[in-house]
Amino acid sequence: MSIRRRVILVTDGDEYAKRAVAHVAREIGGRCISSSHGNPSTLSGPEIVKLIKKAPHDPVLVMFDDSGIVGEGAGETALKYVALHKDIEVLGVIAVAAKSRHEEWSRVDVSIDRDGELTPYGVDKYGIPELEIGRINGDTVYCLDELNVPIIVGVGDIGKMARHDSYKLGSPITKKAVELILERSGFHGEK
Repeated sequence: MSIRRRVILVTDGDEYAKRAVAHVAREIGGRCISSSHGNPSTLSGPEIVKLIKKAPHDPVLVMFDDSGIVGEGAGETALKYVALHKDIEVLGVIAVAAKSRHEEWSRVDVSIDRDGELTPYGVDKYGIPELEIGRINGDTVYCLDELNVPIIVGVGDIGKMARHDSYKLGSPITKKAVELILERSGFHGEK
C-alpha cells in the first residue's frame, strides 16, 4: 500500500516562479519539483507523479504553466492528472494571476495582495486587488473549478509583483501563500 504524498500545486512555471518556489520550499522544509517548471509545462502528469513519489519528504511544491494557451493546455492537463491521482493529496493550490490575451478565470477562497494582506478580492498580476470577490484571471486556472481541493489562494505573478515577491527578498508573498495552505490543511500539526 502506498502512502499518499501531500502536494501544493502552483499555476506558474517561468524562471521567476522556479526561483521563488524553490526558495520557499527550502525555507519551509519542503521539496520543489524544479523540473516541473517551464513556460509552457513540458512534463506530463505521469512523469510529475513519478517525481513527486521520489521526493524525500512532504510537502512537495509542483509548478504548472499553460503559457497563455486557450482552454486546457499542457500545464492544465498535467495539473488535473496530478490532482486526481489516487496517491496524491492536494493540500491546496496557489492560483497565479496573469494578463494573457485570452483570459481564463477561477474562483479563489482568498487572495494575498502584494503587501502580504489577505483579501476576499482577486488580485491582478501585480498583486493589486481587483474588483471582483473570489475570482482571479490567469492562464493556467481554467480547470481549478473542476477540482475538489481544500483551498485555492490567489496571488499576483510569482517572483515578480513589481519586485514585492522577488526571490532576492525571500519571495514573501509566495511564502505566505504556502504557509496559509499548510496552516489550513493542518499539515504541521500532523507531523
